[in-house]
Amino acid sequence: MEAFGGDVKFEKVDCGLLALQGPSAAKVLAKLSDESVTKMAFMSAKPVTVMGVPCFVTRSGYTGEDGYELGIPLEETEKIAKALLDQPEVEIIGLGARDSLRLEAGLCLYGNDLDDTTTPSEGNLLWTIPKRRRAEGGFVGAERILGEIADKKLVKRKRVGFVGTGPPPRGGDKLFTPEGDEVGVVTSGVYGPSLKKPVGMAYVKKKFMKAGTKLQAEVRGKRRDVTITKMPFIEPGYYRGE
Repeated sequence: MEAFGGDVKFEKVDCGLLALQGPSAAKVLAKLSDESVTKMAFMSAKPVTVMGVPCFVTRSGYTGEDGYELGIPLEETEKIAKALLDQPEVEIIGLGARDSLRLEAGLCLYGNDLDDTTTPSEGNLLWTIPKRRRAEGGFVGAERILGEIADKKLVKRKRVGFVGTGPPPRGGDKLFTPEGDEVGVVTSGVYGPSLKKPVGMAYVKKKFMKAGTKLQAEVRGKRRDVTITKMPFIEPGYYRGE
């Protein structure tokens, strides 16, 4: 509030949220609104009139694909959803498809890959804390977080990606060295349709975080080979602007 330097009013607004994701998202949304939406860069936001309805649109999503999220007055949400589904490029998808997409894009799911015990250093999320905030300090958790930045030895585990064989490991499955030492735990895992193999995220002891490290996941009582790999598994399709 100090940086803003003005008055703020909080208003509770009832609205619906639709996500339009994929390579054709800009083309489809432009047909129902105007061409200006095609020029929006990734993570930009603005009010947009869609089919005569005032909406708040961000060029963002939780799939790693280009796309938009639309905040819509609650009573108009169904109308716009039906209009989008009437477009030949658009199909409805469920939670399973979204989860495989977000995992292939290396996006965390709170409660699985992150929780209130995870630090940005452990989660490889230090990019979320700009230099100015690090210098100023004073934010929630600053003592621990800044301490881990200053002394990397304080960080004992790291979030990593992995690819596997056979049934995909699931959250909670343990990771072992080929010699049988427990070194980590899976937080998310699915079959990755784009890669045609199991993919997932895990936290492992720092010694085992390097890409190419061979480990084993215990899946339904059997040890399955996995390989630590860099994320994202699939390069995101975000539109960065011209």
